Amino acid sequence: MKKKLVVLTGAGISAESGIKTFRDADGLWEGHDVMEVATPEGFARNPELVLDFYNQRRRQLKEVQPNAAHTGLADLERGFDVHIITQNVDNLHEKGGSSNVLHLHGELLKARSVANPDRILDWEGDLLSSHTDDKGFALRPHIVWFGEEVPALEEAVRLTEEADIVVVIGTSLQVYPAAGLVSYARADVPVFYIDPNPAPIDGLQNLEVIAMSATKGVEVLKRRLESYL
Repeated sequence: MKKKLVVLTGAGISAESGIKTFRDADGLWEGHDVMEVATPEGFARNPELVLDFYNQRRRQLKEVQPNAAHTGLADLERGFDVHIITQNVDNLHEKGGSSNVLHLHGELLKARSVANPDRILDWEGDLLSSHTDDKGFALRPHIVWFGEEVPALEEAVRLTEEADIVVVIGTSLQVYPAAGLVSYARADVPVFYIDPNPAPIDGLQNLEVIAMSATKGVEVLKRRLESYL
C-alpha cells in the first residue's frame, strides 16, 4: 500500500509561475487594501470593485502555467498516495497533473450563490453583478474571505492526521487556521519544509528544512523520499 503523502502549499509555490504572492511587504494585494477586496464587508460596500478585482486575477491566471514544483508533486503520485492541501485559489496544481487537491481558501475559477454557499458553478470568464444562479440570486467569487469560515478545514485536518509524510511548500505557516494543520500530524511523521526563507516551526521532532525555492526544493524532496518507497 502506498504511503499517504500530504502536501501543504502556499503562495510561494505559485510565485515562480508568475502569480504574485498574496500580499506584498506594504500589506497591499495588487495595489488594493485586502479589507476592501477580500472581506464580506468589502463586497457589501462595493461589489463592483471586488468583482473587477477577481476578474483581473482570473485573466492573469490564464496567462501562467504550472511550474516544475507543481508537476514534480504530480510525479510523486507514482509512488505515493498524494493529497495536496493548498491555500492558493489558482488551478496550477490541477493543471500540473495532481489528482487530489483540496482548496482551503476557495477557487478562482468558480463562483457561488450569495444565498446558498453549496450552489457552486464553474466560472472561467468575467463575473458581473448581473450574473445570477438558477434561482435568480446574485453570484460572488468562490473565495474564502477574511472573517469567513473555512469549510474545507475539517477535511484538511483529517488528511493531515492520516498522513505518513507531511510536506510544507511556500507558506510561512503564520496564517491561521491553515497554520495549525501541521500540529495534527502524528508525532513520528517526518515533515519536510521547503521555503527559501523558512519561518521557525516549533515543536516538530522530525522536521527537515529545505531552504530553497519551490522548484529546486521539490527536486531535492523527490530524492529524499526515495528511501520511503
